[in-house]
Amino acid sequence: MPKPETIFSCEKCGAQFPKWTGRCSECGAWSTIKEEMRKADPGRGASVPLAAAKTVSFTDVSSSGGQRMPTGINEVDRVIGGGLIIGEVILLCGEPGNGKSTLAAQIADSLGKTGAKSLYVSGEESAEQVKLRLERIGADLSKINFLGETDAATVAATIQAEHPGLAIIDSIQTMKTAGNDAGSLGGVRSSAAILTEAAKRTGVPIIIIGQVTKEGGAAGPKSLEHLVDVNLSLEGDRESQYRVLRAEKNRFGSTEEVGVFVMKEKGLKEVANPSELFVRERSRLAGSAMTAALEGSRVMLVEVQALVHPSSYSAPVRRASGFDLNRLQMICAVLSSRGGLNLGKADVHLNVAGGIKLREPAADLAVALAIYSAAKNRPLPSDLCAFGEVGLGGELRTVRGSDRRITEALRFGLKKIVSPPDSRTISEALQSI
Repeated sequence: MPKPETIFSCEKCGAQFPKWTGRCSECGAWSTIKEEMRKADPGRGASVPLAAAKTVSFTDVSSSGGQRMPTGINEVDRVIGGGLIIGEVILLCGEPGNGKSTLAAQIADSLGKTGAKSLYVSGEESAEQVKLRLERIGADLSKINFLGETDAATVAATIQAEHPGLAIIDSIQTMKTAGNDAGSLGGVRSSAAILTEAAKRTGVPIIIIGQVTKEGGAAGPKSLEHLVDVNLSLEGDRESQYRVLRAEKNRFGSTEEVGVFVMKEKGLKEVANPSELFVRERSRLAGSAMTAALEGSRVMLVEVQALVHPSSYSAPVRRASGFDLNRLQMICAVLSSRGGLNLGKADVHLNVAGGIKLREPAADLAVALAIYSAAKNRPLPSDLCAFGEVGLGGELRTVRGSDRRITEALRFGLKKIVSPPDSRTISEALQSI
């Protein structure tokens, strides 16, 4: 009988090595190589005749599987493309305490109002604990069944036997398979493969809840993200009330849409108009600037806050929350070199209010104006909105959707628009305020 092999796999990218190393040669990550056992192939080296598989013509394939089943939560439907698809597998990731389990439970409850029953599988919590969450959000308990199981094969068999309208796995890190412990690389990968195969075979959509690494990515092998159809990220500081749902991957829709929620006592509440919320709560102090961020088909007015003060260190500190740190350092350099602002001995702290993460370069100009306002201790006009990309030469570049951004700003009383091509350089933008 062949002996099992010992291999070493990278937790971040899934690369395999014959022996342990401190650093993965594929992705460059340190201390991510873990040992796991793999059964030897009994037929290795032998010539085994294989039977040809039967092919299927696309003209004989029914397209009914592309029909959407709305979840009843508009912000979720917006992000995933209009609703759940038969046999779809969704990976929902986020930091502990962000509300992943609460959101999944609310989706199950919303589907229950249409008559569909859901199966809630948990390896972390007991039935009593899950019931407390369901009661807190006011869910109809008769529409949700509980399964306390960690064996992926048993869960797949239960899904096939009961055929629920939706299955929730909380979480994939607690699932195990034969020969693979829960939480191990092999356990996470093989469990996800078994559940994905069950979803495709039965047509039951599955939401898999996963943890994240300290870098913010899905914990476990990279193949976990490749196996699923949709990879959702629930972002937001656990100390903040705002949550943003974003699609990192979507085989059946766009990855540009975002959903905004507010964490309340009875669960996550949808925010249909985030701009109104952020404009109402914006600061009037120096270092605050409003920008119009384009997220898919939605324009959101977001507040950018900056704090500039003399540094106590030989090397000035740069900190950013909700904005790329490297881009912040570039904007500081441009302001020093092209805008006449001396930041060489000043610490710069930047924050995007509400826990929102700005990923597009259109926010550059608002960041620059917020830093300038903080450094000069001079508040910007309360009706100002700025957007535009900042280049290394100090030039401002136009961004997509300018008309839509301006329309949204005017709708909320932000009548002074600073953007290219009206302001062609960072110096012209600073002079206009």
